[in-house]
Amino acid sequence: MAAPTLQQPSFLLANLKADSTTKPLLLRCQDLVKIFDDYPAKELHPVFPWLMEVVFGSLDGILAGWNLRFLHCRSSEYNIVMEFLSPTGPLMKLVYKLQAEDYKYEVPVNYLPGPVKACIQEGVLPDCPLFHNKLHFPPTGLLSLNLALNPFEFFMFNFAFCLLTPKSFPPGHQGSSTDSAYFVLVDTYLKYFLPTEGSVPPSPFSDSRGSVTAPSPRASSVSFAGYGVHSPSLLKHHIFHQPSVNADPAAQEIWRSETLLQMFVEVWLHHYSLDMYQKLQSPQEPFSPTEEHVLVVRLLVKHLHAFSSSLKPEQLSSSPSSPSAHSHTHPSPLEEFKRVVVQRFVQQKLYLFLQHCFGHWPLDASFRAVLETWLSYIQPWRYTGEKSNAQVEQNRTVPDKWESFVHENLLMYTKLFQVFLNRAVRTDLVNAKNALMVFRVAKVFSQPNLAEMIQKGEQLFLEPEHVLHHRQPRGYLTPSQGGSFLSSRQRAVTDMVFRVKSHVYSLEGQDCQYKQMFGSELRGAVMKLVQIIAQARQTAKRISDQSSEVTSSGSFLSWFGLASPDINNTFSGAEPEESGEYLKKTHEFLDRALENLCQIFKLNQGHLNQVLSTLGSSQDDGNSKQLPDCVQGENGLILTELGRRQLINGLRRFDLRYQGDPELQPIRSYESALLVRLLYRVSSLVNERFGGHMTALCSRPDFLGRLGRHFLTDPAGGARLRQSPACRDTAERSRRPRLSLRPLASFRTLLLLLLFYLLGALLSLGPGSSTLLLLAGGLLYGLFMTLVADKLKAH
Repeated sequence: MAAPTLQQPSFLLANLKADSTTKPLLLRCQDLVKIFDDYPAKELHPVFPWLMEVVFGSLDGILAGWNLRFLHCRSSEYNIVMEFLSPTGPLMKLVYKLQAEDYKYEVPVNYLPGPVKACIQEGVLPDCPLFHNKLHFPPTGLLSLNLALNPFEFFMFNFAFCLLTPKSFPPGHQGSSTDSAYFVLVDTYLKYFLPTEGSVPPSPFSDSRGSVTAPSPRASSVSFAGYGVHSPSLLKHHIFHQPSVNADPAAQEIWRSETLLQMFVEVWLHHYSLDMYQKLQSPQEPFSPTEEHVLVVRLLVKHLHAFSSSLKPEQLSSSPSSPSAHSHTHPSPLEEFKRVVVQRFVQQKLYLFLQHCFGHWPLDASFRAVLETWLSYIQPWRYTGEKSNAQVEQNRTVPDKWESFVHENLLMYTKLFQVFLNRAVRTDLVNAKNALMVFRVAKVFSQPNLAEMIQKGEQLFLEPEHVLHHRQPRGYLTPSQGGSFLSSRQRAVTDMVFRVKSHVYSLEGQDCQYKQMFGSELRGAVMKLVQIIAQARQTAKRISDQSSEVTSSGSFLSWFGLASPDINNTFSGAEPEESGEYLKKTHEFLDRALENLCQIFKLNQGHLNQVLSTLGSSQDDGNSKQLPDCVQGENGLILTELGRRQLINGLRRFDLRYQGDPELQPIRSYESALLVRLLYRVSSLVNERFGGHMTALCSRPDFLGRLGRHFLTDPAGGARLRQSPACRDTAERSRRPRLSLRPLASFRTLLLLLLFYLLGALLSLGPGSSTLLLLAGGLLYGLFMTLVADKLKAH
């Protein structure tokens, strides 16, 4: 690069763009480090937006950038990227350098989360102060609004938004999401800007203009308004009346921490509005998160619990809703931040995010990511210290100090448990991965003291409404638009009844119909799940027994014809998740889930044993071998709603077989491809030439007709037709009389013929004599089977 004095900004950006296509990453990063040090902020200002696209990709997803989401530690570029993007690395130093000069960078409102975009386009200020006082109004109107962000906000927005762009792995770059450069960077940023020990390291360019929000003048007390739930009537401030900027010095200590968390929460979680669930309508297109997205959210939840739990012991008692919150002690802004970070910043948006995932996620094992995110949130006590997993498992009792957390997050426990219950009864619990999820939920809720806390929270909510006559329709916080979270303090709320009711009404609406987790209706749903679990246990045992039988019958002797010659006669549940060790795990998971459910809901063990024994006897009576419930249609069997449920839960199955033309089945590994094609042509010529004669022969009612049907048709085809949902016309065509020579292409058949001719040679029989003997034996076998069939019909 030329010396700074000889270089113009336009040339600087042009040279950087040229180098990005020719130089390797290491040299590019080394050049950038030197440029960041040598050039003033004025000349680096136009480079910064381009650099964000180079690193994180474009917001429209066309440019992939450095592809942080599939860059893993096995890559030679991994360490270069991690050093360049670290919280103390060269790129962050550039951010601080630009921050000190108060530069702004525009982001189109169209790229903001759906509810925020809809709110702005309606001319209303969003409830998050992060977006206040940053709107630029172009002459074209509100539909083309831009958001003016400072350098740190712009960096964090691009970094967070990188997770939402479509992800396509180049060949050879498949890997786990949890060890990608992006996942590790999220963890690194969280630990640096939201430290569990010590304070946030100061930025090298501290300045009052670094305030990340538009703080309103300080009131007599400090509040975290703007992050919790609000009354809609209080939110409708027109965007043309944005608050003025008065930087709050007390907020400067943690402005970067506040910005990072707000940006992560808004970009990753704020895709669903309260109206979507309270009014069953949504102003925006539904957003569907990926499994990788949910795993990153879980990382955020776990770190926030650890961050909040690192509050100093003397501050723990000063919760925002306790009387001591107005004591004369003055905790640091970071300590204030820790005390309210989960409830005020995350609770509402995460609740809606999880509720959407529970209702729309596919019914497969990938739901485990959503499940573990939920379980991580409702178990903050797991992230309070450095206890080993063994210690956590040994002392599973939930400490009493977490009772207020359970009460203030009651819906996270009760409502989401009910939604999970609805999923569980529609899931194939014979699959070990699905059985594990049911076991995990039952294990978490069976922790001693937790069920009692939830039950007490429900009792508080059901208290008379005498304390709520003065409340707003939703929410109990007084929002202060446009300020930092330190702009005013929440008033003391000592009534736990009021807090629980406010929590429920703020998330579900004033007219919500709350269903008790320990009420009679939900207990009935739990008993239904218990029955399905018991049925799945029986099904897993039956499949395991059938699998063992198939395995034992597939011995070396069966290869010589002692087993069934039907090439379709194989166990249908041959997937790894439904065989061998997986079925043993299924039984174990379901057994332990039953035990935990009995413990949680105090189920009567005698009644439960009666249910299990009844189900066991019905399975032993052959009920599992019956067809799923269906009705006969014009073209075959049609499943009813009950039949679908029986299939999903593995209670009954169709005898699924290939129902097309047997001659056109795919060539198997035990067949000669050349012989299959050759014999098909021969048999096709014969069937085409003599098809009418064969049909006439098989139509005769006498013994000769029955003998022809034995050799030229499939006697079991009719039975299979009644046991399958196949199209009747297709099945009937496959049963027409025809000559089939395909069995002669099997290596097993060829070997048996070779052994037969070798035996004939040892007995001094020529090939012709051996062939005649073979045909005669086949004819005698056919005569015998026809006579036996006639005798059986007679009896």
